[in-house]
Amino acid sequence: MSHHIVRAGGDLVYITPHEFVGRSVGFTRAPAVDEAGGSVQMGFGICTLDAGGTIATHVHSFEESFYLLEGEVVIDTKEGSFRLRPGDYGVVPVGGPHAWRNLSDAPARWADMQAPMPRQRFGNDTYFPAAITTSEPVLVDARDPRTLSFGHIADSNMDPSKQTQDMLAVSASMRTALLVYSGISVKMMVDSDLGAQLSTMFMVQYEPNGLAGAHDHPLEEAYLILEGDVEATFDGEPYRLVPGDIAWAGVGCVHSFTNVGTGIVRWLETQAPAPPARHSYRFSRDWIYLSEQIDG
Repeated sequence: MSHHIVRAGGDLVYITPHEFVGRSVGFTRAPAVDEAGGSVQMGFGICTLDAGGTIATHVHSFEESFYLLEGEVVIDTKEGSFRLRPGDYGVVPVGGPHAWRNLSDAPARWADMQAPMPRQRFGNDTYFPAAITTSEPVLVDARDPRTLSFGHIADSNMDPSKQTQDMLAVSASMRTALLVYSGISVKMMVDSDLGAQLSTMFMVQYEPNGLAGAHDHPLEEAYLILEGDVEATFDGEPYRLVPGDIAWAGVGCVHSFTNVGTGIVRWLETQAPAPPARHSYRFSRDWIYLSEQIDG
């Protein structure tokens, strides 16, 4: 039985979600992972907002995380109004009122992660209260301790040789440190430190010949390829993923990744629910080893 989705970036279909018809201008979203596709934990898609576009104040019965891919857009929240630029990310808590507006002269595009999964039979769990008070938008400042729900990730954050406070110009902690292993670098973005309770979002980078052997999780994962191309398997089926492609692995989907190119591979990854403290990975090789020890 298949527990995965692979969607080519060129096949994504952008529409205005029905709950935002009449409550937005110039807004479209391409759903890649949703209830109809078999997910039970998350929604994941790509949003666009035209120059001058707006999305009315709304709240969700799910947690929403986002990562800006292109252009500039303003998000208005109770925390303030923030002008987002490529590499900025953030999280809106369950029930948190927020609105979007594009004050620039170019379209904006971002990835969004929703957990738990929006339910179509409940209007995608989205509601429209009175408009939130807006303010003059400010840029995201990851060093400002008053910026509680937003952050920024740059190429230097993924470079193992530049993980010092003076080079990164941000405070360092073990929770936000770069994890490097087996030719793989992982940088956490959205987690409990940023206020998320139901999901995570992080950046993954594979060096040439970097690989992750076959494994699965007690959670769902989505992947948006940003740079390079990678050979992947899901449920034993091989795929070649390139920038713009989106994949999803459900609970029980055994998957693996290998960078067979000469450059880096980078993707945005999300998980829902948030990983447990232990046993978030189940590597097939470990249980094959146990079987061999028992039978031997």
